[in-house]
Amino acid sequence: MHETIQEAETVERVHWRSISAAIASISVVGIAIGLGIPLLSVILESRGYSPSMIGLNTAVAGIASICAAPLTTPIAMRFGVVWTMFAMIVAGALAFVGFYFAPFWMWFPLRAVLHFALTVLFILSEFWISTCAPPHRRGLVLGIYATVLSLGFAAGPWLFSQIGSTGLMPFGITFCLVMIAAIPVLLARSESPTIVSEGGKSGFFRYIWMVPTATAAVLVFGAVETGGFALFPVYGQRIGYSEADAALLLTMIGLGNVMLQIPFGMISDRIGDRRWLLLICAATGLIGTLAMPVLAGNWHVMAGLLFVWGGVVAALYTIGLAHLGAQLSGHDLASANAAFIFCYGFGMILGPQVIGIFMDIFGPNGFGWALALFFGGYMLIGLGRIAAKSGLSRSEA
Repeated sequence: MHETIQEAETVERVHWRSISAAIASISVVGIAIGLGIPLLSVILESRGYSPSMIGLNTAVAGIASICAAPLTTPIAMRFGVVWTMFAMIVAGALAFVGFYFAPFWMWFPLRAVLHFALTVLFILSEFWISTCAPPHRRGLVLGIYATVLSLGFAAGPWLFSQIGSTGLMPFGITFCLVMIAAIPVLLARSESPTIVSEGGKSGFFRYIWMVPTATAAVLVFGAVETGGFALFPVYGQRIGYSEADAALLLTMIGLGNVMLQIPFGMISDRIGDRRWLLLICAATGLIGTLAMPVLAGNWHVMAGLLFVWGGVVAALYTIGLAHLGAQLSGHDLASANAAFIFCYGFGMILGPQVIGIFMDIFGPNGFGWALALFFGGYMLIGLGRIAAKSGLSRSEA
């Protein structure tokens, strides 16, 4: 019995050390997106590019994510989880610095490299966490995971508001932060999980349709997050905010993410059907989006709205991931996480393009109308799935 207790304690230590390494890597993703996306958009805006062109360049990130999702497992199986993550950290850091030196046409391949790397980090970090987190504490661990990711989102716009968009400094700071985050990953290299082959390619794509409420939630989140972060600085400046004030509003969204992810993760563990909680988040996102034009005249009220709105909308990812984990178990989670991020990539393509086109056609108000379209569409999907399941249950009874 004494040996059993020692083994359990060892497993617990390995779990938390590994989880810390995975969370450190995901903080790279948060900082890179939180600082990089608005920074690059403001630079393009200052050079005279239209919102639709900015959205087109940003949408390359989604294409890269879609390509990376099915390739992540084979790459990690060949080179190992830790060394794959380390290579992606280095590649992402170098690509980000490259934006400063490259002409605009080079921004498209650089954006592809950056977000290919970030997508691999997303998938492998979630796989690492899923295999190491104790099942009875998975909700709490996912809440911590999402909170650290949100801290990165909050820190990115805050750094942007402090250092601005000119010169090499914002690129150099991001490069250094990304490289520092590689240290805990390397320190945990002896404790990283291994990925076992699970069959053909069909095993990857079928997860998209097995849990559509979760995958649709992350698609909407990807669209709103990427498109919103990319074009909110442009939207803010066009309705009268300064560059710094618009960046601070993005920070408020990030702070809402930080404060609300652990509570939402814990609440989701106590709800029988997480789809209802996902619908509540989508409805809150829709209401908040429609309220933005009305409240935009008061910066402080707008900041309060975005604090709540950002935290609730980000819960689409946290709760969607928890819902996915509740439906699947074991090694299936590796393919499920890849499919989850695959749908996130589709959202990254749709979001910037739809929001950019709406702003070109309808002006600043098009920003909110495009976001409302995504939230409304998800509510229809969620309600349809619940109604279909309810009807099936009645017919079986």
